Amino acid sequence: MDDPELEAIRQRRMQELMAQRGVGNPQNGEQQKAQEDAKREVEERRQLMLSQILSSQARERISRIALVKPEKARGVEDVILRAAQMGQVAEKVSEERLISLLEQINNQTSKQTKVTVSVYNPEAPECS
Repeated sequence: MDDPELEAIRQRRMQELMAQRGVGNPQNGEQQKAQEDAKREVEERRQLMLSQILSSQARERISRIALVKPEKARGVEDVILRAAQMGQVAEKVSEERLISLLEQINNQTSKQTKVTVSVYNPEAPECS
C-alpha cells in the first residue's frame, strides 16, 4: 500500500528533522559547540566587567539575590553595566549604592495586586 515516492519524502523529512536536532550531523554539533563557546565567552566578559565595577560586598549581595531571583539579579547587573558603559559610574558601586538601586527598581516594578470578590446571589435577577 505504501507509495515509494511517499516513503522517500518521509525519509527526507526524517533526515531533515534529525539534522535540526543534531543527530547524525557532525557539522551541526560543531556549530552548537561554537555557539556554546561564544555564549561562555560573553558571560566571562560580563563577569569580568562586573567584578571591575562592583565592590566585593555588592557582588556578594547580587550573588545572594541570584540564588532566589536570578532574573532580578540579571536585570540589576544589566542596569549597572549600562550605566558604566554610559560613563555614569565613576567609582566602584558599593553595597549601599546597590541597595538604593534595588529599592528604586523595586519601586518602579512593584506589582499592584487587585482582588475582586463577586458574590453569587441566586435571588438577584440575571442580566440578559
